[in-house]
Amino acid sequence: MAEVLVVVEHGDGQVKKVTLEMLTLAREVGEPSAVVFGAPGTAAPLAEKLGEYGAAKVYAAEHAEIDGYLVAPKATVLASLIGEVQPAAVLLGAGQEGKEIAGRVAVKLDNGVLTDVSAIAADGTATQVVFAGATIVTSKVTRGIPLATVRPNSVTPAPADAAASPPVTELPVTLADSATLVKVVERVAEAKGGRPELSEASVVVSGGRGVGSAENFSLVEELADRLGGAVGASRAATDSGFYPHQYQVGQTGKTVSPQLYVALGISGAIQHRAGMQTSKTIIAVNKDPEAPIFELADLGIVGDLFAVVPQAVTELQKRT
Repeated sequence: MAEVLVVVEHGDGQVKKVTLEMLTLAREVGEPSAVVFGAPGTAAPLAEKLGEYGAAKVYAAEHAEIDGYLVAPKATVLASLIGEVQPAAVLLGAGQEGKEIAGRVAVKLDNGVLTDVSAIAADGTATQVVFAGATIVTSKVTRGIPLATVRPNSVTPAPADAAASPPVTELPVTLADSATLVKVVERVAEAKGGRPELSEASVVVSGGRGVGSAENFSLVEELADRLGGAVGASRAATDSGFYPHQYQVGQTGKTVSPQLYVALGISGAIQHRAGMQTSKTIIAVNKDPEAPIFELADLGIVGDLFAVVPQAVTELQKRT
């Protein structure tokens, strides 16, 4: 069975959810092999988790300075590995870095590239959601191997039937002058609170323009905390300054697919729906009975969120 290379996204010594999704998809195409970029010693602690989700091999592209530059060194290493193993496909996360690596690799190899893929078949045919979620298309590269970036929360990660204990193979990493033209001079870690990360949370409570102000977002936060969830916001809310832009859910924000999504004061514009419509259960609270969000909602409450949410919080308090 041909290898499928999966470029691992990780942080704080943990494998990110999108990587587990990619490994799940990769098993439909071939035998997954994980590619880990980082400082020396990065790959070994991740190997067990990667094997649990089907990685039969781990390639460790480790160098003390590989993260000290933008993605050019990683693209060079990945392109070289692709030429060596001739994989059935290559999957990367559809974040900023994953897309840039994929683009650079495509140029290096004169290869096609597919972005924001939600599924991929054994023959390399990929499924993509386009036009803000309004249309689903199937696509295939016409030159080279299937090289794709996978949209987060497209599939539910599933452990492999037979978890492997993958060997770790060291990859040579050389930082050529052409790959070190742009140096990272400073990294600022985003302060983390006690809530789960938005794109990986099983419960998301989002507020929209109907919340009215930044101060009123405390109501959204309170409900999220009672449910053990993350806080999101519509673009209208973030553009109005009600909540920081990094919490925006939608076409130009983050894509979420939690077990429960609660939309408070969100009308449901197509751009927002593109980022949350795959949620398992959707609850919407809006004063407008014609709001488009009710077309998606499993439970819709026509009412004032400032009356509905405090009642919900009170009931949740009784159960804790």
